[in-house]
Amino acid sequence: MASTPPALGARLALAAASLLWSGNSAFIKGCALTSWQVASFRSGVGALVFLALLPEARRWPSARAVAVGAAYAGTMMSFALANKLTTGASAVFLQATAPLWVMALAPWRLGEHASRRDGVAMAFLAAGMALFFVSSDPPSTTAPAPLAGNALGLVSGVTWALTVIGFRRLRMTEGAGGGESAVPSALVMGNVIAFAGGLVPALPVHTVRLEDVAIVAWLGAMSIALAYVLFTRGLRQVAALEASLICLLEPVLNPMWTWLAHGERPNGWSLVGGAVILGTTTVKTWLDTRDLARAAPDAAG
Repeated sequence: MASTPPALGARLALAAASLLWSGNSAFIKGCALTSWQVASFRSGVGALVFLALLPEARRWPSARAVAVGAAYAGTMMSFALANKLTTGASAVFLQATAPLWVMALAPWRLGEHASRRDGVAMAFLAAGMALFFVSSDPPSTTAPAPLAGNALGLVSGVTWALTVIGFRRLRMTEGAGGGESAVPSALVMGNVIAFAGGLVPALPVHTVRLEDVAIVAWLGAMSIALAYVLFTRGLRQVAALEASLICLLEPVLNPMWTWLAHGERPNGWSLVGGAVILGTTTVKTWLDTRDLARAAPDAAG
């Protein structure tokens, strides 16, 4: 049997990771456990699977890795809580505002200053974000408190931006080898913090169905741990622009899964806001990648 070409395998890995991520909202909403229980228990499973899959994740974390892990834990917890309160589309689109916060925080945390293009992108991302609060979705069975959920979705975008910046700082400050192994240990620490931080409000567990156990196990093992492993492996052979486009499968498919599984229909403003956010991110990534490709021959010359 012929083996899969490396580039095709990398693209399939990225697509598989995005597909796993895209089902998060539908699974979280389908679990009868509370939002705190889902947030805590799935992270506990995720930490164990990370340790089993990645030998480098077993490294004792540095203080910086613990700090990055805390930001990652905030993302995991706020996203799970948001999905129990608002629509899956709103939760994932508001988390996708992370590039806005990265651009805003980069001068402070990385010493990188925004360009004119960054400023335009920030304006569009802010406009897309604002549309979610123009007219929130009406309360429903799967989204009982949309405004509070939207706020938590926004928090998950901020904490994910801090996580991304933290990953980059780890690679910059701990060297190539140390930085690469520090990121998995930060992910493990983040899941441990999310598990421990959500445990108090998660207990006691009065009733639990077998399907709830299966959902939590799936979210921790597949949507957290395996998806990350597939994502990082795919990035090794796929250019940043193509990788970012493939990963758009997550926010595109997420509303479809929640609609099919729960009949959830986000309002028009949410869909427009999501389209603005995804469109802005795609165009900016394409322009930045094009400029880097043009600059490479000049630098070589």
